[in-house]
Amino acid sequence: MNYLGSTVQSNGECGKEVKKHVQAGWNGWRKVSGVMCDKRVSARMKGKVYKTVVRPAMLYGLETVALRKRQEAELEVAETKMLRFSLNEYIRGTAHVRCFGDKVREARLRWFGHVQRRDSEHIGRRMLRLELPGRRPRGRPKRRFMDVVKEDMKLVGVREEEAEDRVRWRQMIHCGDL
Repeated sequence: MNYLGSTVQSNGECGKEVKKHVQAGWNGWRKVSGVMCDKRVSARMKGKVYKTVVRPAMLYGLETVALRKRQEAELEVAETKMLRFSLNEYIRGTAHVRCFGDKVREARLRWFGHVQRRDSEHIGRRMLRLELPGRRPRGRPKRRFMDVVKEDMKLVGVREEEAEDRVRWRQMIHCGDL
């Protein structure tokens, strides 16, 4: 089902959504491939073009998706292929482009901080804490959004309470480019 531009599958998976974002990234790359493949354009300029055209197309809407490691790897592979077509040397350092997973983590934590600063009765904030009645099914539990956010916060070294101060929160979660 397509809801607000996002593909929602009945089993809660987001595989189609990831493929759609990879395709959006390739479409953006094709639009600027004349610049990206031109040998006269510097690697730094190619990195800037990539960060302003291609990466936002791939990142748009991913801050609300609980990605699995495999899906995050799919996005990384697509990004690396695009950069490799453009640069035939050390990719990330030359183009000054940070790892795609880091940028997804930053976007996810930025969105989480935004929701945390809302009123405690706001629907978005209540939905983050929603516990469904009954038991979870047998087997390995599916990754939920809050599980992923907690992993991200642990990795970055921040706590939920720190989200109240917007400026400090942005400084703490910002990973920047190289």
